[in-house]
Amino acid sequence: MNDPKQVILIVDDTPINLQILVEVLGEEYEIVFATNGKDALAIAESSQPDLILLDIQMPGMNGYEVCKALKSIPNMQEVSVMFLTAMSQQEDEVIGLKLGAVDYITKPFHPEIVRLRVHNHLELKRLRDAHARFALLDGLTGIANRRAFDEHLGREYFRSLRNQTPLSMIMLDVDHFKLYNDAYGHLGGDDCLKQIAAALLDSLRTSDFAARYGGEEFACILPEADKDGALTTAERIRTAIESMRIPHVDSPVSPYVTASLGVAPFIPSEGVAPDYLIRMSDQMLYRAKNNGRNRIELWEDVSRREELNVARK
Repeated sequence: MNDPKQVILIVDDTPINLQILVEVLGEEYEIVFATNGKDALAIAESSQPDLILLDIQMPGMNGYEVCKALKSIPNMQEVSVMFLTAMSQQEDEVIGLKLGAVDYITKPFHPEIVRLRVHNHLELKRLRDAHARFALLDGLTGIANRRAFDEHLGREYFRSLRNQTPLSMIMLDVDHFKLYNDAYGHLGGDDCLKQIAAALLDSLRTSDFAARYGGEEFACILPEADKDGALTTAERIRTAIESMRIPHVDSPVSPYVTASLGVAPFIPSEGVAPDYLIRMSDQMLYRAKNNGRNRIELWEDVSRREELNVARK
């Protein structure tokens, strides 16, 4: 399957300039455009372009002001900006580069130069994105790693706090995995973890998030999942792992690989940090292991006072 087209936002108040650039770039890239700075900022946030071609001389906000405003928006700070300008003074270029622009395209446009410069910057963007994705993946299982988990938890936690919607977490540990490694070797253990990760992904909704938390431990973030929804998902995961019937001859729990799970549903509130969910689900995982393994334990609120006291310890 082909990768989706990269998105270019063109900002220019002159229709003929827009027409020329669309003709030069429109076949290879997805083009969105704005004719003033205010619209450009709104469209940039909604379309998340890979590259912005930004005219300097515009009524209202000029290109420098738009670039400065863009760089103040948290999720737009890394976007590449190329200025479109009829100016060629070095001091003008210095201003733009200091604001974070990556290049200039001078008017009148030379189509082949425009095409090549845009291509080069977008290829660099593609490589940076690929590197960023790999940095957030677990090298063994191919699912998200601990760093990606921490970032995703922060985003989902504060979204749930803002909307006052439930957020649940599942912590999962493969039962007696050291005994499995002793019996089947580390290569066998690696293969087992890959199968666990695949079963995990197959058991989740598209809105859920799974990561390898460390060693044989995995974690799932379930947005807008209440207690019942989280328990249903946890049981689906537990059953999926058990149903794979991966032999585990030395397990005192089962002749096959199993997992223990801790579940923590919660509605975030002010003063409680995101790692609260980690601690609660981890406590429930510990309880599941102590109570015989291959089972699920659910954390349930006792009182708001106890909840806050635990979170602040």
